[in-house]
Amino acid sequence: MAVWPAVFALNGDESMTGTSLSTSRILLVIGGGIAAYKALELIRRLRERGARTRVVMTSAAKQFITPLSAAALSGDKVYDDLFSLTDEAEMGHIELSREADLVVVAPATADLLARMANGLADDLATTALLATDKKTLVAPAMNLRMWLHPATQRNVAALRQDGVLFVGPDDGEMACGEYGPGRMAEPLAVVAAIEAALAKSTSLALPAGVGRVSGERASGPLAGRHVLVTSGPTHEPIDPVRFIGNRSSGLQGHAIAQAAADAGARVTLVSGPVCIPDPKGVEAVHVEDARAMLAAVQAASPADIFIGAAAVGDWRVAHFGAQKIKKGAAGPPTLALVENPDILATISRKSPARPTLVVGFAAETEHVIDNARDKLRRKRCDLIVANSVAEGTGTFGGSANAVHLVTAAAVESWPEMSKQEVAERLIERLVAILKDKT
Repeated sequence: MAVWPAVFALNGDESMTGTSLSTSRILLVIGGGIAAYKALELIRRLRERGARTRVVMTSAAKQFITPLSAAALSGDKVYDDLFSLTDEAEMGHIELSREADLVVVAPATADLLARMANGLADDLATTALLATDKKTLVAPAMNLRMWLHPATQRNVAALRQDGVLFVGPDDGEMACGEYGPGRMAEPLAVVAAIEAALAKSTSLALPAGVGRVSGERASGPLAGRHVLVTSGPTHEPIDPVRFIGNRSSGLQGHAIAQAAADAGARVTLVSGPVCIPDPKGVEAVHVEDARAMLAAVQAASPADIFIGAAAVGDWRVAHFGAQKIKKGAAGPPTLALVENPDILATISRKSPARPTLVVGFAAETEHVIDNARDKLRRKRCDLIVANSVAEGTGTFGGSANAVHLVTAAAVESWPEMSKQEVAERLIERLVAILKDKT
């Protein structure tokens, strides 16, 4: 196994959540463009901050800078041949892509972005990018018309959707004499983007239960734990055609289930009727109404963590119409309502089967925190995630959320962020709480 080069940081240790730049390992993929010379400066800047950098060069990159230059600055050999018997013996391309804490592509040419977006693996660089289990940060560099071309923009959108991080490109004068967007971000800006990426977890987990050797345990902070999540609305039938429902899309609950699976948990998702796909790697149970949801939750129990993100209907009609209710001369029918079972209170009730952590959601239109505190007390759960669904917030059906974490001891308010980010931060917080409890 090849050993990462030793370096000495000039700026001391940095304390941050995730991996510190001064102790990080960076796999730098250098693409073929005139901006490749900036990659040499980037290597130097990373190394003086303590980061250990290993370099992969495309064949085109070697037309602009030499492997010898990159090797001298990084203190390690440069990898460029997918079929090198020596390199594969010392450091296989799979291991090469996974030993790093972050993969950086700089410069990322239009060709390299296109191959990444389409999952091509025809050389060492693209094979490593496809095989990595770490996040990737790219610094695009190309002519402005190449950057603005619809094909490139489609590729960039696809890569962003896949979770690839971007820094730049900047506006400026090109080597070709044109001016506009397409210049590779300056090395210090790339360093700052690398630090920001390392501040969070850079690992890309496989879906729960996928890709492990038989008998091997899942990895992650929730490995060996069972997380039970409810999501979406419930539809309480009035007759075979109509129902009482709400506007919940299930986006937040499904994102939480995915984040829990990514953290290594065995996840059961009990979902009401939604129009989004099941998260990967979770066991999904689909239900329609509140009583079916409670039955599914109880059947999936016990669990270490219960997260009630579903917008469960409070009431149902007392008498379900076996046939469609017709209009009549007597006017609209009177619908008598009865309360649905309280899933959150039922699961939170003190018993040997109670989950270690019970988390509820409170979607409010007014007095959000006061109502959440009241719900926390009444339901006897450990934490309430409260948010506003008042008109104009766009929470129901939207991609963003602004939540308050309410416990008996404190209220923590988070700024608006994507529902995926809310899910990831919530799971991180629950991991910490669970650790304290056990």
